Amino acid sequence: MINRLASGFGPKGRVGFGRDRAGLSRQAVRRLNNTASSPTVHRRLSPAALLCILTGLNLVNYIDRFVLNAVRTPLATDLGLNYGQSGRLATAFMLGYFLTSPWFGWLGDRWPRKWLIAAGIAVWSVATVLTGLAGSLAVMVGCRVAVGLGEASYATISPSLIADVYGPARRNNALSIFYAAIPVGAALGYLLGGEVQARWGWRYAFVIAGLPGLVLAGLLLPFAEPTRGAADGPAAAALQRPSGRDVLKLFVNLEYNLVVWGYVAYTFALGAFAFWGPTFFETVHGMATAEADRFFGGVMVVAGLVGTLAGGLAGTAWQRRCRAGYALILGLSTLAAVPVSWAALETQHTQLAMGLMAGAMLLLFLSTGPVNTLILETVPVNVRASAMALSIFLIHLAGDMWSPELVGRIADAWGGDLQRAVLILPWVLLLAAALWGGLALKRLRGNSRTSAARA
Repeated sequence: MINRLASGFGPKGRVGFGRDRAGLSRQAVRRLNNTASSPTVHRRLSPAALLCILTGLNLVNYIDRFVLNAVRTPLATDLGLNYGQSGRLATAFMLGYFLTSPWFGWLGDRWPRKWLIAAGIAVWSVATVLTGLAGSLAVMVGCRVAVGLGEASYATISPSLIADVYGPARRNNALSIFYAAIPVGAALGYLLGGEVQARWGWRYAFVIAGLPGLVLAGLLLPFAEPTRGAADGPAAAALQRPSGRDVLKLFVNLEYNLVVWGYVAYTFALGAFAFWGPTFFETVHGMATAEADRFFGGVMVVAGLVGTLAGGLAGTAWQRRCRAGYALILGLSTLAAVPVSWAALETQHTQLAMGLMAGAMLLLFLSTGPVNTLILETVPVNVRASAMALSIFLIHLAGDMWSPELVGRIADAWGGDLQRAVLILPWVLLLAAALWGGLALKRLRGNSRTSAARA
């Protein structure tokens, strides 16, 4: 019976577990079985509808996450926090996010994913509201850990649902649309946080940001889930649930590791850019908090949306002609962002810094769709959720979990010189470009060998 619980439903859509294993009464089981047997539950969403819902929920996800960045200055002033303590709030979020992502990945390959997603949305929404009510750094750190825990469930599991309804030819474009919600949601987080803070104070920004998720948490529950691996053909759909050995093989998968460790360096830099960006323009260029938030919000919308969609479309077109197409997009766009971001952080001319920062962000967002597509396509179908979970664990453990606080502590050690501290970030981007360039070379060699064999 426990096997039926792991797969979601038993024969004819009935829940298959008993009181002795799940702690549920027979009456509760009957109610769940009746729900599972109803026509509504068996209705399956079209791929476009599923993508639309998941993208909308991802939008809410990133609004909640980036509100903190928008109100960091007034929050720190109110609570008496220095740069390092402010960065700890970002670290706390990442702690909850990356520590729980492997667990959700394991569950996502075995349990009904819509229930895990609903629970995650509810947790992060409640914790976001409670952040606005916190009266001390310790309480706020706890709330941000809980936000990270809830978002880990959603971010780990949702991409595997999309991969199950879109085949290889359309998967990258679909994932690019899903991940386009990142810059738009982040931008709305900046804009919402800045505008609400200016009118009613920073606490209301968290309360207002958290409420929509409480309403939308159960949106997927009435519908049946797609079959795992269905878009990759009958052989993929027939794969058994992964064993521990299958998951451990990810650590020796060279292509997967090149993708993920490049993503680690990329996320380290981008996380610090996102957290300190508004504060950088406030302290170095004398912009007001609301003005800096509006600039970053606007740039995130335009550069993020255009970059994510353009990178997805270009990657798909290039991949059709060359097996290294996705990897080339990653390596070349990140390499081009290195000198642009350095110049943006170095110049004293405010308008030039704003233009260069927008250009660097546009280049960096070109990678969003292809990097996540490669994470899913460099591994077997039955470990996709685990592969996504491991990537999330690693990019935050070694990436943006520490980078905001590290940059803040470097700035404190250098007498509050934030401009010098953030100049470490373009060097980290160079490392990401090198790792992704190595992946592109490996795939180009494989493409050449395949062409030679055919000739």
